[in-house]
Amino acid sequence: MAKAVQNYVKSLNWGHRVQLSDRKVNYFNMKGSFVDDHTVCGTLKSGKEILITAENVVIATGLRPKYPTHVPGALEYCISSDDIFWMTEPPGKTLLVGASYVSLECAGFLTGIELDTTVMVRSIPLRGFDQQMSYLVTDYMESYGTKFLWRCIPTRVEKLDNGQLNVSWRSVESGTEEKDTFDTVMWAVGRAPETKTLNLERVGVQMNPDTGKIVVSHDEASSVPHIYAIGDIAEGRPELTPTAIKAGKLLAHRLFSGSTELMDYDNVPTTVFTPLEYGCVGFSEEEAIRRHGSDNIEVYHAYYKPLEFTVAEREAGQCYIKMVCLREGDQRILGLHFVGPNAGEVIQGFALAVKCGATYTQLLTTVGIHPTCAEEVTKLHITKRSGLDATVTGC
Repeated sequence: MAKAVQNYVKSLNWGHRVQLSDRKVNYFNMKGSFVDDHTVCGTLKSGKEILITAENVVIATGLRPKYPTHVPGALEYCISSDDIFWMTEPPGKTLLVGASYVSLECAGFLTGIELDTTVMVRSIPLRGFDQQMSYLVTDYMESYGTKFLWRCIPTRVEKLDNGQLNVSWRSVESGTEEKDTFDTVMWAVGRAPETKTLNLERVGVQMNPDTGKIVVSHDEASSVPHIYAIGDIAEGRPELTPTAIKAGKLLAHRLFSGSTELMDYDNVPTTVFTPLEYGCVGFSEEEAIRRHGSDNIEVYHAYYKPLEFTVAEREAGQCYIKMVCLREGDQRILGLHFVGPNAGEVIQGFALAVKCGATYTQLLTTVGIHPTCAEEVTKLHITKRSGLDATVTGC
């Protein structure tokens, strides 16, 4: 499996290089740093330096996994999500620290290949996502064998003589200390920009001192007008690859084709590819309440059972849909959340409707495709406010 993933990643990288070559774009595999606001010094692996000048510079360096350097043994003995598919041996009994989508996705497939897998969570899962949906995801994972250490923080990692890792942790609530041994410990506690070597201060590019990310305006420009930042490196932007690709294309069109179209960061859809997928677009219920107040929103919801779960007699207690709407008028849809099979496919289609300002009234006029999971979205009619049972019982 690891070899197949490696080959796929290499094929993508090679494909990108071929496309650059076809379009007469020079590609340099080297580390860059600013000499002045129009000059970048690139350093090759051999140590040779090359100066490149440009009218405009775009920074798109992304983020690197963070290691908690305050935890003894974290850097010396543990891995990150960047390493998991480059291991030469199976990871064995694995502890994943953190409850980000990266952590849960990795935990899901490790459990799926029948490895003893534990996730350590300091506070809440999937921070920034709708929390009701997030706990449905972790509930499902727990029911299929993934273990969770809730409200715990690691304090030390020690390597034993047999090569295993002895991990100590502390309960956030009780303060009690516990420990266990693992074959692999993977940190998934977020990612951070590597901006220190870019010499951004030298050219006056403003960064957020707390995150290290580059402060950008609505057109992706930094505090230096001809130096731009797109993707994860830009402050306040979604850390999603498709978003960065779209923003990069629009920036290229503005710079070279006379376009004025800006990237719209509202209602960007995304999916967490856990064993039971969670897809969403728009506001979480918490965010909608924060912005509009609980009295001004209506939440339609349903627990449903996918057809493929019925025949296989699989538990479907976490398959759930939630639509967050404004309560007044035609009830504009503020957010759509879907936990179930192929959530990414479902949300991708409805994302266009939400982007175009779809309303619950319009949803009621939409004919569903039977028997699909997406059809259940078109049938939503029970509100949370009503207190009625939201379990789907018929076609």
